[in-house]
Amino acid sequence: MLQAAVGLDIGGTNIKAGLVREDGVILYDMMAPTNAEKGKDQLLDSIAEAAASCMEQARNYTNIEVTGIGMGTAGFITLEGAIGSATANLPDWKGTPLRAEMERRLHLPAQLENDVNVLAIGEMWQGAGRGLTDFLCVSLGTGVGGSIITNGLTYRGRSGYAGAFGHQIIQMGGNPCTCGSKGCWEQYASVTALKRQALAAGQPAWADDPRQLFIQAEVGNETAKILIHDYAEFIAIGLTNLIHLYNPPAIIIGGAISEQGDALLRPVREQIERYTMDGFADHPPLPILPAILGNRAGIIGAAKLILT
Repeated sequence: MLQAAVGLDIGGTNIKAGLVREDGVILYDMMAPTNAEKGKDQLLDSIAEAAASCMEQARNYTNIEVTGIGMGTAGFITLEGAIGSATANLPDWKGTPLRAEMERRLHLPAQLENDVNVLAIGEMWQGAGRGLTDFLCVSLGTGVGGSIITNGLTYRGRSGYAGAFGHQIIQMGGNPCTCGSKGCWEQYASVTALKRQALAAGQPAWADDPRQLFIQAEVGNETAKILIHDYAEFIAIGLTNLIHLYNPPAIIIGGAISEQGDALLRPVREQIERYTMDGFADHPPLPILPAILGNRAGIIGAAKLILT
């Protein structure tokens, strides 16, 4: 009998769910709306229904045993498996004992992690982090999230909130942040920040679709090249702080923008080489790798919380 787990990637708009075999193969996956605007109870129903759909699919396999439910979602997750903080897209979500609630409803063990920790776990198991047991993972999206993997395990810190890389201060008195502080890294290095920088440069089309920024840079548009250079420098400044703090063997960059590959990461690496002290990122060069699992990372990483 092969073990399998349900992996749930719970976002502000959609829930992605999958049935994942112990070797990392996704046997079934689906997506459903969170219905978060209808309230917390409806959101809990949507999560449970998505998991139940995957569990029902397992009945089609005579040699599969579903052993648990793994979940990843944005925000801070307490050590007890509750929502410590949540995005604005998930109202009344803070304080929800999600792990316990899913165990009660689905009668299986459940685990809950921050979405970037789940991304890192997925990449370590089936993606860019294969073979690595120590690395940092940074996700560039609406904000900037982080994960610390040491000895193959997620470092969670005193309250479970470790990895809030996006809230390191890189500019005293800088741009206001949603956390209430000013000058946080994510106000300069997130995709949200890149869109704001494109608007400031008079390029609303690039703000609507940052992929167009990279296309224009590739054909020689000077404004696009300058924007990418400056954005890469902001990323590199925050990464340099992390490199000097943790001296990691590797860094994995996630988020949809990581799909730009070397068009983004080459200038990031060049700036890191300029900013870091000798021995931290050279001899040999520190691997700074794009995540490769894409939209599957959340499902795969969440399932791995169970398939240990």
